[in-house]
Amino acid sequence: MGKREKNVDAYIMKSADFAQPILEHLRDIVHKACPGVEEKIKWGAPHFEYKGMMCGMAAFKQHCAFGFWKAALMEDKILMENAKSERAMGHLGRITTLKDLPSNKTLIGYIHEAMKLNEAGIKVEKRKPAAPKDLTMSAYFTKALNKNKIALQNFKKFSPSGKKEYVEWLEEAKTEETRNKRLTTAVEWIAEGKTRNWKYKK
Repeated sequence: MGKREKNVDAYIMKSADFAQPILEHLRDIVHKACPGVEEKIKWGAPHFEYKGMMCGMAAFKQHCAFGFWKAALMEDKILMENAKSERAMGHLGRITTLKDLPSNKTLIGYIHEAMKLNEAGIKVEKRKPAAPKDLTMSAYFTKALNKNKIALQNFKKFSPSGKKEYVEWLEEAKTEETRNKRLTTAVEWIAEGKTRNWKYKK
């Protein structure tokens, strides 16, 4: 039988009154469906491992959440849809009472499926990071940078987010006078190798 860890006991005891019976029930179902499960606290919440990460639960101020590590690979359509739009509600939706949970039979079926995925060693494909969008710079900013070779070289070395901060700062100016003042300041700072928010960085 899987061992019940004291740190998970403590997590449940510290949870809100409404959440405690929900978390205890989910925990009982996981142990019933998977006798060899291991409990661990990860990312501040209880997780259940069986030949790898399997599922986890969490309590928030007004709801609980329960999710499967490989929900995107499971057959249930609801889990599949919820897995596509991960939120703080897990794969079973917002759980505020025991009535919000699927039947025990359904839950056990989910857990058995998750177990089989881990037993087979099937892994969830990591999403490739989206390619950074090309930064659109105004002609006046490009012209100003081209007039200052040091600023231009420094700007090219900035990260995409660093460049974007300057572009947005200039574009947010409500008047031409404000924009021109910002442009002069921006070129000076960039020539010194300073990012837009250099004052706030240690």
